[in-house]
Amino acid sequence: MSTPAQPLAFSHFSVVTCLGAGREATLAALRQGRSGLTPCNFDSIPFQTYAGEIAGLDATPLTGELAGFDCRNNRLAALALRQDGFTDAVAAARARYGAGRIGIFAGTSTSGLLQTEIAYRHRTPESGTLPPGFDYMRTHNTYSLARFMRTMLGLAGPAFVVSTACAATSKVFATAQRMIAAGICDAAIVGGADTLCATTLFGFQSLGVMAEEPCRPFDAERRGISIGEAAGFVLLERPSAQHGAETVHLLGAGEGSDAYHMSSPHPEGIGARLAMEQALTAAGLAPAEIDYINLHGTATLVGDAAEDRAVSALFGTATPCSSTKGFCGHTLGASGVVEAIFAALAIQHGFLPGSPHTRGLDPAFKSQYVLEGRAARINRVMSNSFGFGGVNCSLVLGRAA
Repeated sequence: MSTPAQPLAFSHFSVVTCLGAGREATLAALRQGRSGLTPCNFDSIPFQTYAGEIAGLDATPLTGELAGFDCRNNRLAALALRQDGFTDAVAAARARYGAGRIGIFAGTSTSGLLQTEIAYRHRTPESGTLPPGFDYMRTHNTYSLARFMRTMLGLAGPAFVVSTACAATSKVFATAQRMIAAGICDAAIVGGADTLCATTLFGFQSLGVMAEEPCRPFDAERRGISIGEAAGFVLLERPSAQHGAETVHLLGAGEGSDAYHMSSPHPEGIGARLAMEQALTAAGLAPAEIDYINLHGTATLVGDAAEDRAVSALFGTATPCSSTKGFCGHTLGASGVVEAIFAALAIQHGFLPGSPHTRGLDPAFKSQYVLEGRAARINRVMSNSFGFGGVNCSLVLGRAA
């Protein structure tokens, strides 16, 4: 049997979604069962759907030394980094370890693609040349997010961006755990950002998986996803005396790729189960020791069915589970870190998140799905993120042993 991974402490974390900016606003919405999904008016799209849009980003451009990075995605990342004293926590870690010993491992699906869409609309009619002010490297390029974070936070350690669709910001937790264990860095900032753009909205609409109503995960009448935008970041460090009893830890991560289909999961959830089993092994835990499962639960017909099969086969029917995507939509590349933070809040504050908009459970499903949130003692959570191409990642979070 393999040796469990070294736990890492969530020394600090921050999050911004359509539920609000920061931990307090997020916690209040999760406890109240209040969804932030609203009719989508972004970019004047010509079809009906709901989305988790964050208000005010158009009015908050990046300025000064960060001006060259200005795009919707980096604006949202900056907003999240400024919440709940996160930048101060990073500054303190920089003083402890040095700027070169803190890694940045970020994830996104589209990065600043919206900036390229805008540039394309304003290209020179005669030649098709993009506007002179368009800076692909610092806005649209996938690495722009990590480069922006390094600049804003004054860090010089290893930095890269993972773009594996909806599993991106879960996989960076596993990356950070390996990098710290290998001695390449002493601490890591993990997380990422994803924002709305026309390519994403039209793309999912063309796949026929966008619901006209707010998404209803695990519902018998689910009709597809609602897309949201979000950013979240976690400062990971080795456990120390400064971390109290309520500090949440990354206990293990599991990654897998079943490569079953470009956009659909294996119908029996084989890849999903593999990721969950690996996460349990890395954490040194049995399925019965998980108190709550934060499902990937996108509200698609095949996705929810495959995950239910995988979860019920591994955990049986006794472990409470739910999808939090009814709160803020599917935030794509940001969903892994956002839902890990939701799980961390559930552990710290003792509650099981409910499932806004889900009304009647699919009678074919076997897992114990939570419709209404309730108080509960939670010590360990598994959080699932399953992406296109069968790229799957599961995280196990919990209190210190």
